[in-house]
Amino acid sequence: MNTATQPLKLKTALKTYPHTRALKAGELTDLAIELAFEDVEPIHRAFAPMARHQAYDVSELAIVTYLQAKACGKPVVLLPAVVAARFQQGCIIYDARNGTLDVSSLAGKKVGVRAYSQTTGMWVRAILEKTYGVPLDQIEWITIEGAHLEEYRDPPFVRRVEPGKQLVSMLRAGEIDAAILGNDLPDEPGLEPLIDDAAAADRAWYALHRYVPINHVVVVTKTLADTHPHAVRAVYDLLCRGKASVAAENAGKPDKLLFGYDALRGPLEETLAFCEQQQLLPRKLSVDEILADSIGILGEAGR
Repeated sequence: MNTATQPLKLKTALKTYPHTRALKAGELTDLAIELAFEDVEPIHRAFAPMARHQAYDVSELAIVTYLQAKACGKPVVLLPAVVAARFQQGCIIYDARNGTLDVSSLAGKKVGVRAYSQTTGMWVRAILEKTYGVPLDQIEWITIEGAHLEEYRDPPFVRRVEPGKQLVSMLRAGEIDAAILGNDLPDEPGLEPLIDDAAAADRAWYALHRYVPINHVVVVTKTLADTHPHAVRAVYDLLCRGKASVAAENAGKPDKLLFGYDALRGPLEETLAFCEQQQLLPRKLSVDEILADSIGILGEAGR
């Protein structure tokens, strides 16, 4: 085969979801590209290498990590594709064996989160403040890791514990009063959601905001976007086809896979506002600046 007709091989980091399974299994393909998937487990281990050094051509990335990377001038380009989203109100827990706790009594308490910049933490803080009126500046935020971006520095009200500490064990020991956890939420008697009937609270949040909080998006390197825009279009088309492959099973449910500039604009504006309020960004970003990186490549296909 002539090398000119061979597909462009793209080093790719994507978690296996129902909507990415067919891509990763080679059932959905494009003649222009070959997605060479790296085995990254858990997927958040790909985020720092991608944000810092563009370790992949195509990568899943937490939305806060992407926004920080963009604000810091990193050469990454957002595709208008959400690959992971979830309702967040069940993600803050406490140990009921240490006494009762609720959102009205969080002021003055210690709340742990893996990193202050973790996307789940950003969403939970936004919900605590905007929905429940919790004064975030009256909480002592405890972290066990730093940000995926080396340039980012935690605000002065955030305290990092010594290496080796884990949030769940700190919660059991009473060293923190509550903890924000994502995919690592424990199923353990005594560890209870802080927000009563979190599922109902999430439904109420959705009724007001009309989108599911965004966790992970897809980015490509600026080098790929500049030199092989056809490949970027092919990547986005495959992601769209992956979403379409699970459309029937997701019918009638809140759309957790927002695709396209029009669908993302409002949620991105609100996400940016939350990040700015929580001192997560080193400079102000606009949605137009973010979308400009790919809109010239995807055009109407990205609408």
